[in-house]
Amino acid sequence: MSKLKTQYREKIVPKLIEQFKYENVHQVPKLVKITVNRGLGEASQNAKALESSIAEIAMITGQKPVVTRAKKAIAGFKIRQGMPVGVMVTLRADRMYNFLDRFINLSLPRIRDFRGVSPKSFDGRGNYTLGIREQLIFPEVDYDTIDQIRGMDISIITTATTDEEGRALLKEFGMPFREN
Repeated sequence: MSKLKTQYREKIVPKLIEQFKYENVHQVPKLVKITVNRGLGEASQNAKALESSIAEIAMITGQKPVVTRAKKAIAGFKIRQGMPVGVMVTLRADRMYNFLDRFINLSLPRIRDFRGVSPKSFDGRGNYTLGIREQLIFPEVDYDTIDQIRGMDISIITTATTDEEGRALLKEFGMPFREN
């Protein structure tokens, strides 16, 4: 079992029960999944960009990503229906906890001029999404092997019903929120 999962069961659950006065253990918010998504506009013209993105996301997450395809044709962007437009991966269970642990403790501190993540990126239902500008913050990525700097979106989906509960859960996991 991962370090964060045991920390959640032993320390975070009792702390959240005390903080929000839950009557039942099942009311305590928990992580459901983490999705890592990267849009690739140039993948329609450049197949090598798609291959390198698949390899990078697989290296970062430890799971092979799914290629997302265009649902509709858009002439202005030279995209036809069914063309690859991005890659995404959904992490659950142990892989999710391992990724979150590496992301919070190893990757976030490697961001240049890092002062914390924005506390305003919640969606109103306790889910948190943040954008990463470059993949170099992940220690798994070797600087010499990348062909271009690309970003990605990371969504952390929880069972929390409010942003306050979701923020408390992620703060207990060690997410460094910026003070506004």
